[in-house]
Amino acid sequence: MNNTHSIAHRFDVCVVGGGVMGCTTALFLARAGMRVVLVERDGLCRGASGVNAGTLTLHMTRAALVPYAIKAWEMWMQTDAWLGQGVLATAAPGLSLAYTDGERDILKARAAARREYGAQIDLLSPAQARAIEPGLSDQVLEAAYCATDGFASAYLTGRAYHAALTEAGVRIVEQTPVSRIERIEGRYRVYSSATDSQFEATRLVMAGGVWLEPLLEMLGLHIPVKTLVNQLIVTERMPTVMRSVLSIASGLLSMKQFANGSVLIGGGWQGIGDRQRGGVETIPKNLIGNLRLAQHVIPELANARVARIWLGLESETADAMPMLGALPGLNNAYVIGCVHSGYTSGPYMGKLLARHMLGETTELPLFDPARLLQTPAATAPNT
Repeated sequence: MNNTHSIAHRFDVCVVGGGVMGCTTALFLARAGMRVVLVERDGLCRGASGVNAGTLTLHMTRAALVPYAIKAWEMWMQTDAWLGQGVLATAAPGLSLAYTDGERDILKARAAARREYGAQIDLLSPAQARAIEPGLSDQVLEAAYCATDGFASAYLTGRAYHAALTEAGVRIVEQTPVSRIERIEGRYRVYSSATDSQFEATRLVMAGGVWLEPLLEMLGLHIPVKTLVNQLIVTERMPTVMRSVLSIASGLLSMKQFANGSVLIGGGWQGIGDRQRGGVETIPKNLIGNLRLAQHVIPELANARVARIWLGLESETADAMPMLGALPGLNNAYVIGCVHSGYTSGPYMGKLLARHMLGETTELPLFDPARLLQTPAATAPNT
């Protein structure tokens, strides 16, 4: 695609960031009749939305996000209807496990909190847990069971969104990092010095994931965004050793087995990297710890062979809750991002923001970014 333009092309909305949240926002705005351009520094869903574990779970750390995840889970299971094609979304039971007394306390507290927010979670004895997942080790003390769980193929996400956005008339501009944003006569002009591109729009949506902090600085807003560098492991194909999505109450393990036999193992173990360099390298002791924990839960994984390891970046705010809504002090400027279990909740979060921008009543509240605002950046936005 040729992204070189000598003049700014005008749109109703410019969405900066082409992950699940940015793509969904752009899609629903375009279907409502707006002229939308989506500008992405890489390829669609090639960042966090493409390198995550594809988990669709209600066993999330932030219980307040459960209602959003429930809505999004339903969307993932019906992508043929609203996205136009499937992403191999698979419903599967989810088990969060406790192997120590401390983990059992965490398990019970989190199950109670998630139930309070609408998740149907039951506490199971070891025998009940092994009836659902026979491959579990005999050392499990208790489990929290949720039928609303599963996974999708993250690598198919970008392809599905690209087709849907194209059909909706969205101008997709990839491989175009944003270098500057100006406000000119009530509109926003977005520049990319790397491709000599300019895009002008009445409304602006910031959906840049780990890049949200420097992007918001371009508007004179200082909201710190932490970059997590999560390690992920995938094994070679092997006989079926699990049929549910498994996690540990401590939050250090998440894994599932795909239809082709490969097992994906994660859990937030950190690698080396940052937003500028991306994922640089793994940390061997963290890989070993993650694998040992996986084998502790499913002993048959001792026979697994690691096929590939990669690093995925995840964004996090100071209070570990999302940014979703209008940006303070700016007209027609919005932000969406930093959602824990963001792949799970992403489609609904994007739909929610689009509805808000269209002036519709939203069934669930947004997350005001003003709460995160720190001392304004030294450089004021252009007027």
